[in-house]
Amino acid sequence: MKNALILHGAANNSHGNWFPWLKKVLETKGFAVWVPDLPHADKPTVAKWLHHIFSNKFWKFTNESVIIGHSAGATFILRLLEKLPVGVKISKAILVAGPAELGTKKEYFQYKENLVRDPFNWKKIKDSCNQFYFVHSDNDQYECGVDQGMIFHQHLNGELVFKPGERHFNLENGEHYKKFPLIVQLVD
Repeated sequence: MKNALILHGAANNSHGNWFPWLKKVLETKGFAVWVPDLPHADKPTVAKWLHHIFSNKFWKFTNESVIIGHSAGATFILRLLEKLPVGVKISKAILVAGPAELGTKKEYFQYKENLVRDPFNWKKIKDSCNQFYFVHSDNDQYECGVDQGMIFHQHLNGELVFKPGERHFNLENGEHYKKFPLIVQLVD
């Protein structure tokens, strides 16, 4: 069965931005969709977020799984893929405005540090997913711009989707980010 996991970013929840809209759209396309509220979202912790996902007995990663993440949730996708059992390979990972490394603005360190502090196991990540998409802008206010997408692309190939002037693809950029049709196109 097709399933989709949608992961919010730091200081957000399952009801923010375009997540509820995307859940409804994917359900109409036959996906079982889970949009969890990740614990302690104000200061993401990889161990707590991993425990939250992997302790759900009703969720299973398969070759038909799609994972979509925004901001810290996008980077967290990579940590999830590192921990999937050997031989489990999902269909797609769509990372929207995710950081690959710490930037220079210390006010954003609390949201990124735990996610990017340890080196990524790029080979394991790549072996755990068939197709990657990295969606980034050129003016992201949280230092998650196209330069970060280029780092992901360098290590994982995939497709770098560049959308100029869209900042962090969230409601801070306008009410139009209650929906995000591009993500549906990438899932299809």
